[in-house]
Amino acid sequence: MQNLNNKVAAITGAGSGIGQALALNLANQGCHLAISDINQDGLDETLALLKSTQVKVTSQTLDVSDKEAVYAWADQVVADHDKVNLIINNAGVAQSGTVMSNSLEDYEWIININLWGVIYGTKAFLPHLEKSGEGHIVNISSIFGLTSQPFMSSYNATKFAVRGFTESLRQDLEITNSCVSCTCIHPGGIKTNIAKTARMDKSVNEVTGATHEEAVSDFEKLFINTPEKAARVIVNAVKKNKRRALIGPEARFFDWIVRLFPTGYQWVFTKATQLQSRK
Repeated sequence: MQNLNNKVAAITGAGSGIGQALALNLANQGCHLAISDINQDGLDETLALLKSTQVKVTSQTLDVSDKEAVYAWADQVVADHDKVNLIINNAGVAQSGTVMSNSLEDYEWIININLWGVIYGTKAFLPHLEKSGEGHIVNISSIFGLTSQPFMSSYNATKFAVRGFTESLRQDLEITNSCVSCTCIHPGGIKTNIAKTARMDKSVNEVTGATHEEAVSDFEKLFINTPEKAARVIVNAVKKNKRRALIGPEARFFDWIVRLFPTGYQWVFTKATQLQSRK
């Protein structure tokens, strides 16, 4: 996959952020696109940005937690483009709250999107990638797939799971001499809408004293990387067939700190959160 010209890439969550930046990056390299997002307005925006490119683009409103819809979309992509070489499982959401206060419905909601969405996308597209003769799977984890954080048990659970799933998948593909490979991506703070659309349980406010708006503002201060930078790193990782890619200095810091202090890092993040408390 060193040359993406005339290849076909499918991207979930392409209506904004990293997904949108990936669509533009790939199109500029001559890669045809099948883009999807649960938000039609976002899809329309991405389609408008792609109008000046010379590649074929198809789009689909898609809820990645809907298994039948994801499988149907994979089949439709091949019907529209005759093949597919790359699936980027990018769609994701965030949720915060203490384990005691989070409801089972909170966990089910985020797991259905962040984990099952990745599994559905991988399973639905893998046979088509095999048939193409040259394919790659990109699954988006997070720096929260490297370290755990206070209040983020639901998000951590999904992103650690995406990491484990993808690393095992890579080994399966190599053992079976597949023509398909895969990469796990660990973005740091990217300037996207994920914080604004995140669900926050009232327990976060009760513990920290921060309102939802203040918590979002504090979190967004950590967003130092652009979606365009993330897209460049991801595409480069595909071309170099990397097992994983870290995006941003904070991702490298998180990777470093968990290597040096496999359990001690938890104390560091706990104390940092307590010091930032508004109470």
